[in-house]
Amino acid sequence: MTARIAADPTVTKGRRVAEEESAFRSCFQRDRDRIIHSSAFRRLKHKTQVFVEHEGDYFRTRLTHSIEVAQVARTISNALGLNVELTEAVALAHDLGHTPFGHTGEDALHALMVPFGGFDHNAQAIRIVTALERHYAEFDGLNLTWETLEGIAKHNGPVLPGPDGTLPQALAEYNAIHDLELHTHASAEAQVAALSDDIAYNNHDLHDGLRAKLFTEDEVAQLPIVGAAYAEVDALYPGLDAYRRRHEALRRVFGVMVGDVIETSRAIIADAAPENSQAVRNLGRPVIRFSDAMWKDLRQIRQFLFTRMYRAAPVMETRAQVTQVVEDLFPFYLDQPVHLPQRWQNDVAAAGTKQALARLVCDYIAGMTDRFALTQHARHLGGPGGAGSWKG
Repeated sequence: MTARIAADPTVTKGRRVAEEESAFRSCFQRDRDRIIHSSAFRRLKHKTQVFVEHEGDYFRTRLTHSIEVAQVARTISNALGLNVELTEAVALAHDLGHTPFGHTGEDALHALMVPFGGFDHNAQAIRIVTALERHYAEFDGLNLTWETLEGIAKHNGPVLPGPDGTLPQALAEYNAIHDLELHTHASAEAQVAALSDDIAYNNHDLHDGLRAKLFTEDEVAQLPIVGAAYAEVDALYPGLDAYRRRHEALRRVFGVMVGDVIETSRAIIADAAPENSQAVRNLGRPVIRFSDAMWKDLRQIRQFLFTRMYRAAPVMETRAQVTQVVEDLFPFYLDQPVHLPQRWQNDVAAAGTKQALARLVCDYIAGMTDRFALTQHARHLGGPGGAGSWKG
């Protein structure tokens, strides 16, 4: 049953460039398909989630993470009667703007871009889907619907000016020509995508950390939610081998988080009783959220992951190495833009200012995969070489 707050593809606010719509796919289905077929989406295959991509074939990358987020988001969206296609489109696109080397690469690139307007991966995702993908004859970007663009821009909540009174530059530039109502919350579908991101990474980072031996089964079994899941598996399957035991426990953790979001959100929606999707935007608070008790438990899990995984010595060693790669590549291309690909040279010639050129260099580096950044560093700057020789 479709909820009254679900986004209705028949009354979309449309695309920036008018198109004839498909006879057999809704506008949100087309958005999802264009995202899947984009170059930026394919490159997520070789972009870091937590571990540098080549460190192990079983660790999550941005691509596998995005697929897992979309799977969770579909489940929640369907249970709440929302538009599943819009939810999936936002979920699949939410990390398109990430740099090589995950948040480490983003932090390094932002520091380098501070004199030129900074860097933000959500704003970069908007830049990718509105300008940098250049495959279509009639427009740059993917020409996505307003609702999908809005969801990408503000799935984590309203985008307000920072302490300096400005918005991320890439987002401000696009919003000036196509108002995404950045001061409001996004649709319920985009809110689902945001919570699904939290669910996916809290679960799979535990799994990847265990596989990397950064912590033990006994240690994670002390965590809220996780401990109860392990206890349930042990009661049902005594003597189960370690690998199956881990999988059975962590899939239960997944289920608990998903169930909590669905139950809590149903209650919020029933209490707030928004009339439609626009009323959700104007409500002033999210309608999709964890319960207070679940959020308290998740804060403990996140703190554990922060200290034992994201700041673990092997991870920090790699962070330092890949930060240096970004810090070397940026001034190299800024000083010698002739080394940018030939198809970028027209943009280089048109840049006009150092700030515009810096944004082009930023676009190029942000679009790199982990392995391409490493090979370019080796080629131009005598770094340690490709993935096979990198110390990880």
